[in-house]
Amino acid sequence: MLSKVWKKVCILILIIACLFNIVLKLVNRISFNKEALTSAKYMLEQYQYEKDNENIIK
Repeated sequence: MLSKVWKKVCILILIIACLFNIVLKLVNRISFNKEALTSAKYMLEQYQYEKDNENIIK
């Protein structure tokens, strides 16, 4: 009898923890626009770096 109660309590805690985790991930998510700008900036920097080092390697 007591094990059934603890099993239900543990399942309830697990469900609450999963929902809390999902909500935190949704709240702290980076916006698509910000992520796209960061990615474009990184690609431009890599292109400039490769272009600058192209003459050094040859």
